[in-house]
This record gives sequence, C-alpha cells and structure tokens, in this order.
Amino acid sequence: MTDPQTPYVEAERPPYLLAGLVAVGALVLYVSTLAPTTQFWDTSEYIAAAYALGIPHPPGNPLFVLIAHTWGLLPLAAGYAMRINLLAGVTSAIAAGCWFLVSERWMRAWVPARLPRRLAAVAGALVAATAFTVWNQSVVNEKVYTLSLLSIALVLWLIVRWDDQPAGEGHDHHLLMIVFLLALTSTNHMMGVLVGPAVVVLLFPPLKDQRPADEAERRVEWSQWFVFCSVYALIVASGLENAGPLKLAAVLFLGALAYAFVQARNWDFAVAVLLVAIVGVSVYLFLPIRAAHFPPINEGEPTTQQALWDVLTRQQYGKPPVWERQATLWAQLGMWFQYFSWQWGRDFSGAIQNGLAVLFGALGLLGAGRHWLADRRRAIAMTALVATFTLLLIFYLNFKYGYSWQPDKQIPREVRERDYFFIASFALWGVWVGMGLATLMEWLSEGLELRVPDGARRWRLATPVLVLALIPLWGNHLTAPRKGETLARDFAFDLLQSVEPYGVLVTAGDNDTFPLWYAQEVEQVRQDVTVVNLSLANTDWYVRQLQRRPLATFDSTQAPAIYRGRSWPKPTGKLLTFSDTYVRDSLQPVYWLGEHKTYANLGGVTVTLDPQQLGRQYLERADVIVLQAIRDQIGKRPIYYSRTVGPYADQFGLTGYLEGQGFARKLRQQPLAATDSIKLLPVFGFVNLPRTGALAFGVYHADAAGRHRPRGWVDRPSEGILATYGLLYQSLAQALRATKPEVANRALLLADSVFKNTSYGYIPPAER
Repeated sequence: MTDPQTPYVEAERPPYLLAGLVAVGALVLYVSTLAPTTQFWDTSEYIAAAYALGIPHPPGNPLFVLIAHTWGLLPLAAGYAMRINLLAGVTSAIAAGCWFLVSERWMRAWVPARLPRRLAAVAGALVAATAFTVWNQSVVNEKVYTLSLLSIALVLWLIVRWDDQPAGEGHDHHLLMIVFLLALTSTNHMMGVLVGPAVVVLLFPPLKDQRPADEAERRVEWSQWFVFCSVYALIVASGLENAGPLKLAAVLFLGALAYAFVQARNWDFAVAVLLVAIVGVSVYLFLPIRAAHFPPINEGEPTTQQALWDVLTRQQYGKPPVWERQATLWAQLGMWFQYFSWQWGRDFSGAIQNGLAVLFGALGLLGAGRHWLADRRRAIAMTALVATFTLLLIFYLNFKYGYSWQPDKQIPREVRERDYFFIASFALWGVWVGMGLATLMEWLSEGLELRVPDGARRWRLATPVLVLALIPLWGNHLTAPRKGETLARDFAFDLLQSVEPYGVLVTAGDNDTFPLWYAQEVEQVRQDVTVVNLSLANTDWYVRQLQRRPLATFDSTQAPAIYRGRSWPKPTGKLLTFSDTYVRDSLQPVYWLGEHKTYANLGGVTVTLDPQQLGRQYLERADVIVLQAIRDQIGKRPIYYSRTVGPYADQFGLTGYLEGQGFARKLRQQPLAATDSIKLLPVFGFVNLPRTGALAFGVYHADAAGRHRPRGWVDRPSEGILATYGLLYQSLAQALRATKPEVANRALLLADSVFKNTSYGYIPPAER
C-alpha cells in the first residue's frame, strides 16, 4: 500500500487509451438505446432553442445553446433531434471515461496489481454510466445536465492531475483550466460549478502531502488557494438570486489579490485566474445579444438589464427562500433515497430495487471507507463532492413532495420526478461502488494468501467479484432506453394537424406545448398555427412575442388530405388588437371579479364569468389574453382548445360552443346541437364524428402510440397524453359501434393497445 504521507511520484502514465475505450463502450450503449426524436418535458424546448439559436427557460443556458447549435450542424444523424440527443450520449460517455481515470488513480493507494485495479475502475465507470438516471438522461437531450456532468468529470480529473504534479511545476495551467471550465459551465447550469469543493480540498495547503517546503513556496500555495476560493465564490455568487454574495465575493478576491501581491509575489497568477473566469462567464452575453434579435424562442426576453437579471436569477419561478421548506427536510432526504433505489435495477419490482439499493449503498460506503483508510486527503475531497451533490443539493433545491412520494396523501407535489437533478450524485456513487468492489477483491486476495503466494495472481483470481457491476446494465435495460419512442413528436404532429389552417390553439403546459415548438421550428410542421400557452401567457414577455410573431403561410400540399382541394385565405393583423404600449404598460397580472356571475358577449359567443365555476375570484392575465383572442379573432381565424387543457374552456361556460375534432375542440359562434355528424359523447362533449374519424384513422400516429413497451409508459407524470389516444379511440369505438362496427373494432383494439402501456391497463411482468 502506498503511504499517503509520501509525495506521489508518477510511476505510470494515466491509462488514457483504456479510458477512451471505456468512453467508446458507454457511447455504443447510449447510441444503441438512443431516442430517435424529441421526447416530453424540456427536450423539445432545448432542441428547438438549439436549432433556432434561441433562449430556453431561465437561466437561459447559453453555453448549451451554442454548443448544441454547432453540434446540430454536423451530419451525424438524419434527424436534427437525434443529433442533439447524440450530444447527450457523447458528453455522458466522455464523463464515464473520466470516472475511470479518477477511480484508477485513486485506487493505486491500495490496489497494487495494475490489471485488477484497472478492471475495478472499469467496473466503477460502468456502474456510473448505467445507473438509471444517468443512462436515461444520456439517450435524450432532455435538459442540460449531461453537459454539466461532463464538466464535473473534467474538472475532477484536472485537479487530480494537478495534485500529481511536483510543487511549482505544471500547476498553474491546470488551475487556470479548472477556473475556466467552472466559469464556462456556470453559463450552462450552476450544477457544474458544484465540483468546486473537491478542488478547494485538494488545493488546501495544510492537507497537502507533507514534504519539505520553504516559506516562499508555502506562501505561493496559500495565495493559490485564496485566489481560487475567492474567484470560485464569484462564480457561484453569479448564479444566486441577490447581489449581496456577489459583492462579498468581490471583496474576498481583492483580499486574495492583495495577499498574492504583497506576500506571495504572484499577483500575475491572481489576475490570470480572474481573466479566465471573466472569459468563461462572458458567454452570458449571448443572452442579451441574441434576445435583441427576437428569435422564435426567447423566454424571458432578456433585452434589458433588469430582464437579464430576472432570467439569470430565475425570478419567473418565484421559489421561496431555502429556509421556508416546501416539504419537510426528512421527506426531501427520503425522496433522494427513493431515487437512489431506482438506480440499480429499475426494471425489477420495488422489493428487489430496495435490495439492490442496500447492496450498492453498502458497496459505495465500503469503497468510501477504504479510500479514507488508504488516502485520507483525497477521500475528504471525494466525500465533500458526494455530500455537495446530495445533502447540499437536497437542501438548496428545496423540492415539494415528489410526484410518487407517498401517493396516498394529499400533499403539494412536484409536477414530475426530479431524479435528474441528482445525476452527478448517482454517477459519483458509481465511482465509490468501483472502490468498494476493489475492496472486496482485496479481502479475497488476503484470504488466498496462504494458498497462492503470488500477490498479483491472487488479485487476478479475485476479479470475478466485479461481475456485480453488470447488475445495473441488466437491471435497467428495459426502463432506461428510449429507442423507438416517438410519441412526443407524433403527438405534436397530430395535435397541430387537428387544427384548421391559421388556427389559434390554446395549450396548457410543457408537454403539450414544447413538442409543438419543436414540430413548428425544427420540422416546419404547421407553422401557420398560433400556439397560446396558458402558463406562459401570464408573463408579459410571452404576450409581446405572441403579438410580434409573424403568421406563416399555410401550404396545403404538405398538409393531410382533409385540407386539400380548397383555398385558405391568410388572415392579416396581430393576434390581439391590444397596442404595444398597452401590452407593455397596462396588462395586469390579475383582474378581480365581482361576487356574482357575469356574462360577456365576444363576437356572438357568450362567456360566463362565474367565480364558483372558475374556483377563484379573479381572472389571470392568461385568461384575459385568451378571451381577447376570442373577441378579436372569432369568425376570422379558427380558435381551438387542446384536449390537454382539460375543462379550462368549460369553466367559462363554453361547453355548448365547443366541437370536438380529434385532439382539439373548435370554438363555434353558435351553440351546438346533436346531429347525424355531431354527437354528444360522455367525457368528450360534442364531437364531430366524420372529422374526428378522418383524423384518427387518416392522420394520427395511432400504431406508434399503441406499440408494445416492455415496461409500459415509465414516466407516469406524462402518461396523460398517451392516455388521451386511448380515450379518443375508446370513445370512437362506442360512438361507431352501431353504424360502423368494423371501424369501431379497430378503434377498440387501438385503445386497448394504448391502455396496456398506461397505469390504467399495464400489468407488471411479475403479475402476468
């Protein structure tokens, strides 16, 4: 065993070739299970933003947009979305190679045999790469976290390399690169910055290997530590919600600069560190520069200093301070443990998942403990890193109760599972698991000492224990991949084609809006449709963008047959008759209603404003926008409500005016009555059967929606859209049973195939 108090002399070069093979292996896995197109949640928003060089939701993620836009220009796949998904796979795969390098280097302290040590490091990298959340996020560019994962891995490896260099030699360029990467990754997402505590620990002079050093050398080391900590504080403070920490960090840097100038005589290093940090953070300038050109996706519209600050500090979300807990701290810790239990065998039943969580939890703790015994200083750095990405992150994120946390209780919940925020936590745990497996090998080797004198052979004989690292690969191979999944893209196409040319379509949130953005901006599908998102319509910048957005010309040659053979005159004017000044200065967030029911006539449509029906005493800005659109466009442009908004339109007394046409409901100027073609169906209301049938059997991607999924629809929070297919075909089957039994049977089969993938009809393998 290497004495941790002895200065390390590099006896062997880092195994970069093997690290490259690890990265290639991970990439092969990700590519073979890659999503072929966009997916739900933020995937479509980020892909569309990359394509249009736009600005996604706060904090804007300019580094991701620039990298993804450039990456998307490369002819790496036929579809643009698949190219951006491939970016997620590549970044995670490179990170896996870095996990291998870090593991291999740190295990030299107690695994002397080269091949077993490297195999153990491969095992750790494999566990890190196949943990459920890591794998699931690496096959689709759902968010920016795989790019953050790469930056964390690179910074960790750079500080490991810096730590191996002799004092005074080869230090500065490693530190400068570390600071640059930390500043740069902050413009992607602040998660990447959280690797900093490991750097702080390994730079701390009193924790360094004890060796003779003169006073001047020690002052240089202290100045490097002070400078790094102060600049790191500046980078972290740039992502916080108020300016106080930023001012304090600036004062700390001035103090560090003074120490470097007066005591250590290396002020040039301090200035260089600050300059590279400024260069990295300067990527944020993309936001106001690009926003001023008003790209089609321009969330927050950061064209002014205040708007830019609001975007960077995420003011749009209005989260409470961390000391105002949105759930109990114990519950928030419990949610992390729930997500941890998913990582090692999500395909299996809950009991097996919990058993594997105990196994891999114990292996990780075993690896951490052995690391502490062998190399306390570097173990402190690794422990600080894991604690930052678990305990500190849990406290700071301050989530509501998880979507699936104690489902029998009525408690405020997150709209979806938040395991992806802990992607680095689970990857780093994989590194510890690799160390734990190496420790098991060490024990086996010691047990064979009397029978096998050759130490290297004993280690080789112990390597079969590494087969445990294959468990997550097998245990997640059904649930983590997204190969063949096209529902988000298909739904966007189907919903847009449900709307007549130049229609106005009201949608609710992320999953029924972002895929439409993708379809319109990236695949140029039905750009003539104006999408009005209710959640975003409560912001002033979104209303301005609705007014500014030009109306594209409808191309009937690229549309389904139901739209061909007739002319579609293009409307003129803006969506709303509101002036730009009124939109900017006079639109209120809330409009209070009286206590009693009132009515408004909007172009012949009678709207009911009933506080009891609405469930609130006020109208939100989004309500006013939709009502004004009705007033201004009824009779000029078709107005539709997506089925995904639920009873929103009904709350305004519009039920009798709404004609179901597939996945959308068209607002008519006169109340409807049942006829041969228009039927009043349970749940769906009035439905135009001929048009809905034409959409359902001639336009919609029903077979793709109903395709067999081995684990059903995994992401329960988004299964409502899949279920919408089932409900539509089920209703058609009931309505057509008497007149068109063959069509009804086909619709019923499609409905059944869809429901088998949902929680309404999915039967786990163990119960079949």
